[in-house]
Amino acid sequence: MKLIAADFEKDSGYKAVLSFSATGKFYAQITNGAPFDVFLAADDATPAKLEKEGSAVSGSRFTYATGKLVLWSAQPGVVDAQGEVLKKNSFRKIAIAAPKLAPYGAAAVETMTKLGLMAALEPKLVTGESIGQAFGFVSTGNAELGFVALSQVFEGGKLKSGSAWVVPADLHSPIRQDAVLLTRGKDNKAAQALMAFLKTDKAKAVIRSFGYQP
Repeated sequence: MKLIAADFEKDSGYKAVLSFSATGKFYAQITNGAPFDVFLAADDATPAKLEKEGSAVSGSRFTYATGKLVLWSAQPGVVDAQGEVLKKNSFRKIAIAAPKLAPYGAAAVETMTKLGLMAALEPKLVTGESIGQAFGFVSTGNAELGFVALSQVFEGGKLKSGSAWVVPADLHSPIRQDAVLLTRGKDNKAAQALMAFLKTDKAKAVIRSFGYQP
């Protein structure tokens, strides 16, 4: 998003001021009147809910990216390419994002449940309030491995560090990430321009380069 915002400013002259947090946390802030004009969620349900409740402009919502879940360790050789490390269960801690707040956390729980490993792994879970915090637990070694977003560990078509298993799409619901124009931004030309920019080939190229499907 930082790269997209920089390109957007160059092309339009408008500056996007960015704020990062868990989707569920932003929902609470927006419904309590937080001064946001555009919302890029990590799911599709929250923007739809805001639209239904009148906090977002009806008909403005669209999927800007589909996310990919990955099991990742900061250490090489810990996570194998088939995710068998989960069945071996020889690690102390595994990090996930809070399933009620973060869609990637919900997808991680779905994956472990579908593999029949939820009961075995639950005592080892370390839960962060957002996917960023879950990533932090793994990158600092507080958890040997964790479910994170592919975009956090993938750049320019390859893994930046450590070892990873890209979770097959059939193990969890699609992580469709929707953008929506919030009611506060309905007459804001900069907000409208950012929504349009997210649909351009330039923005899509950035999205794709981080391991998302535009």
